[in-house]
Amino acid sequence: MKVIVDYEVCEANAICAGLAPEVFDVDDDDNLHVLLPNPPADVLDRVRHAVRSCPKAALALDED
Repeated sequence: MKVIVDYEVCEANAICAGLAPEVFDVDDDDNLHVLLPNPPADVLDRVRHAVRSCPKAALALDED
């Protein structure tokens, strides 16, 4: 599983970071960083929730 971010669409509003802070981080300059591009199984439910909760639909999961 891999986290994919469309940085052209992302507004770095940090909803994902609030839901899965071990995977997503927004820095002081409002830039989103994916800390774990291939998140471990124990956080996948929260990552999926973060992807679904993105108001700009800038996040996706490649589940292949």
